[in-house]
Amino acid sequence: MDFGRLITAMVTPYDKEGEIDWEAASRLVDYLIEEQKSEGLVVCGTTGESPTLSDEEKLQMFSFVLEKAAGRCKVIAGTGSYNTKHTIELTQKAEKIGVDGALLVVPYYNKPNQEGLYRHFSAIAAETSLPLILYNVPSRTGICMSADTTIRLAQIPNIVATKECASLDHVALIAAGCPDDFHVYSGDDSSALPALAVGGHGIISVASHLEGARMDEMISAYLSGDVQHAGKVHRELFPIFKGLFECPQPLPNPSAVKYALELRGIKVGSVRLPLTPPNEAEAEFIRKLVL
Repeated sequence: MDFGRLITAMVTPYDKEGEIDWEAASRLVDYLIEEQKSEGLVVCGTTGESPTLSDEEKLQMFSFVLEKAAGRCKVIAGTGSYNTKHTIELTQKAEKIGVDGALLVVPYYNKPNQEGLYRHFSAIAAETSLPLILYNVPSRTGICMSADTTIRLAQIPNIVATKECASLDHVALIAAGCPDDFHVYSGDDSSALPALAVGGHGIISVASHLEGARMDEMISAYLSGDVQHAGKVHRELFPIFKGLFECPQPLPNPSAVKYALELRGIKVGSVRLPLTPPNEAEAEFIRKLVL
């Protein structure tokens, strides 16, 4: 399974009452595919505020985006959680809907050891035929899945990729140690181009909500051998890459990209508690960043 080079971790649009705004979701899917050149969409991942979505809402979103995309891009369901049994059940339900794959975050908070991580992901893989993407994001989960554990998991046929946010070293080690058809995606927009240089396949991006078409240009230029132009685009986009990951502090969350989309005329609403909209200083920072 090739999910493409540019995948957007899609926000979940809400109305003023904090319920899913289906009309806005429809417009967002078209916009991300047609204007921002997304080859894949992660639906109800953490950028989509998965912790505050019910299973029913997630399944509705999976079905809705799959129907709306209509084969124009791959649809990847965010089904991961700390609970192995629950993740299996949600992944199986997503598979019945017909999604193209599932994204599984490293279990958080309780800090399982590497053997626990291996058993968690291998147990899920054994109960579904969906292609699975691992997601290692130690700044949020509190635990880093080692490159060795990822390489071990890559031997399982339906574990086909990883979204790697630990370091470029991890990207390089995994790319070197995994089968050729196992794809390593950067989960850090500012590392999208450097990751390609050390063996990465692409990016699972937040900034692609705003600059996906230019990111596609950057990736295409690099792959065609025009490294100079790829570097130029990267440098031009770098302030947005970094800015979205610096606001709000201490860790970014979807409120920044949602506010930026609103400024660009893409109506997606705000965030659900416990997240909050940008404060005055944050809003001014985002305005200067994207306008």
